[in-house]
Amino acid sequence: MVAPLNWGLGHATRCIPIIKALENSGYTPVLASDGVALEMLKKEFPHLQALELPSYHIEYAKKGAFFKWKLFWNSPRMLKAIRNERRQVKKWAEEYQFIGIISDNRLGVNSKKIPSVIITHQLNVLTGNTTWLTSMLHQNIIRKFDECWVPDVADRPNLTGKLGHLESPDLRIKYIGPLSRLHKKNLPVQYELMVILSGPEPQRGLLEEKLKVQLADYPQKTVFIKGKVEAEQTREESGNVTYYNFMNSTQLEQTFNESATVLCRSGYTTIMDLAQLGKKAFFIPTPGQYEQEYLARKLKKEGLVPYASQDDFTLSQLATVTDYKGLKCFGTEITWSALFGLFERERKF
Repeated sequence: MVAPLNWGLGHATRCIPIIKALENSGYTPVLASDGVALEMLKKEFPHLQALELPSYHIEYAKKGAFFKWKLFWNSPRMLKAIRNERRQVKKWAEEYQFIGIISDNRLGVNSKKIPSVIITHQLNVLTGNTTWLTSMLHQNIIRKFDECWVPDVADRPNLTGKLGHLESPDLRIKYIGPLSRLHKKNLPVQYELMVILSGPEPQRGLLEEKLKVQLADYPQKTVFIKGKVEAEQTREESGNVTYYNFMNSTQLEQTFNESATVLCRSGYTTIMDLAQLGKKAFFIPTPGQYEQEYLARKLKKEGLVPYASQDDFTLSQLATVTDYKGLKCFGTEITWSALFGLFERERKF
């Protein structure tokens, strides 16, 4: 069972290469998630069985300053969902005879009887002055899994910085290298700017509306992917901008490779995709989301990608992209057979 968290699309999309590798290795993955994450995986893998897990009901605050407190306010619902998914996984494990579980940040998706892996790039969970608490709690949850796969490299330079690296680790960590469903292709540029949005509401929608206004008179050819997974794909044109509600992996790979510059959130999955493709980008971190703000600051300080806050951003700032190096691929190869060897252990039923 492969079960990504439904927090935007990033956790689900970075599971795509894992699902494909499992199939190529002779396994039959069962997909499990909820909301747009599950819908996206069902579109990518219509031939695989898909199960619905309880929703964590993750919501962003309209004002970034209240982001952390909104999450804390919703934590009782989240904890209830984790308890419910733990019960559901126990039932499914026996019903479907799973030989392994891969959870991407779903905290209750594990089993004492089946080899269980958690994928996370957040060994430290940044929440301002409560970082020590949230990191400790998250690390205690990671210990409930047989292994923790971190989609980054162990040494420097790396992509996650202090998010994915501990000074004195006592967890069963495997650095597996960055994960991306995309591949670099040498294609002629069709779009000077690619805008791609993701993440829970209302912040996704707020940024969409802000950028639509600014792009109304933009002279450069632009493609704008809203990050709204719906039943049917829609396409509309306005001025020099072509809007899509969503794209599948094949379309996204083509569009990324045909675009000169990418304007996006500084979510970690997006960063891994940009590194895989060697793209230049400009970041607008989700207001109040400490992780995205940290990653944006880190990559700007390293001279790789500029960023601006959502309130301060203007299209004129895109001109600064040429002053930065852009992200580069680490060239690491994932040895899937070694990772999947964990699932060949005898089950404890």
